[in-house]
Amino acid sequence: MDLFYIILLVFFGLLFLVAELVLLPGVSIGAILSLVCYGGSIYLAFRDFGTAAGVAVIVVILLLSVAAVVVSLRAKTWQRFSLRQEIRSSSSVLPAEELRVGQRGVTLSRLSPMGKVEIDGKVYEAKSTGAYVDPRQEIEVVGFENFSVIVKTFK
Repeated sequence: MDLFYIILLVFFGLLFLVAELVLLPGVSIGAILSLVCYGGSIYLAFRDFGTAAGVAVIVVILLLSVAAVVVSLRAKTWQRFSLRQEIRSSSSVLPAEELRVGQRGVTLSRLSPMGKVEIDGKVYEAKSTGAYVDPRQEIEVVGFENFSVIVKTFK
């Protein structure tokens, strides 16, 4: 009956190891449970059957663990969890590449201090240098900050 418990603990240790590799990557409950099962089986083997049996159980555990890791990684189990979609989009063009300082346009929304402006038929996110700017006011580009255009009212 003691041999049954040793084999059972080794089996559950392998089960938890594979679960850790495939389902729960990282050091988590699966790895801890696997180590506890392996440790318990090694302890029972040394206690009940002596040194030779304990060493044999260690060797069997190591061989089965290596085989389980290799089979788990080669079985393409990771492909079930991986992203297969290809991303073909790109971020928008920086306004500094399309505009130049001094260009003029019109506010589409209130700049308080951020809002939308239209310059040469294109809409941009803009930031006012001063106070609030009402819609439909003429503005002038004075600079750029990341994806925003810095503008001031045109007078």
